[in-house]
Amino acid sequence: MSLFHFISDFFRDGANWHGAYGIPHRLLEHLQYTFTALGIAAALALPVGLVTGHTGRGGNALALIATAARALPSYGLLVLMFFWLGLGLTPVMIPLVALAVPPILVTTYEAMRTVDPSPVDAARGMGMGPVAVLLQVELPMALPLVLSGLRSAAIQVVSTTAIAATVSLGGLGRFVVDGLYQYNYRIVVGGATLIAALALAMIGLFWLVGRVIVSPGVRRGR
Repeated sequence: MSLFHFISDFFRDGANWHGAYGIPHRLLEHLQYTFTALGIAAALALPVGLVTGHTGRGGNALALIATAARALPSYGLLVLMFFWLGLGLTPVMIPLVALAVPPILVTTYEAMRTVDPSPVDAARGMGMGPVAVLLQVELPMALPLVLSGLRSAAIQVVSTTAIAATVSLGGLGRFVVDGLYQYNYRIVVGGATLIAALALAMIGLFWLVGRVIVSPGVRRGR
């Protein structure tokens, strides 16, 4: 049976579209885990990246932290957290947040450091304070690169959230884990297809967000 037959059979099966084990419910669970982890990571990494980029200090420390975090194996960290903390959402959030922080942190720092200094100097000459310069001048100009870091983190997290199913949680990873357990490769392929499609949808979502919140002048400059 070909890959396309597996995919077709999975999506044509009406049983996969209803109830707590259906695609809509599993998709909502997957999105909940993804956006929770992404929100926590953004709350941690964005302020640090903005401030260090604004001041120009701490770049080496950020690079070291990001390199160390990227070296952590998500599944291995999940197993350790599971044995330490037991069942629940927290053991899943820790590796997902650790995965999302580095691209947000490093990209935000680099975005702030690449801002054209001319408008920044002009804003300071007009009497704007450091916070106003950061939020009203530097951040709008750095926004495209900041969004690229968030996009990269979102794609990595939405693809890795499938590991939640290995510790008895939900999400699209349930199709993969349950399908492997049952030797039902139609479900495995269907679940993997949904995860890949969701990762592609994240790219489209952040492109749309960028079109809405980034000013046309900044987009043309980039």
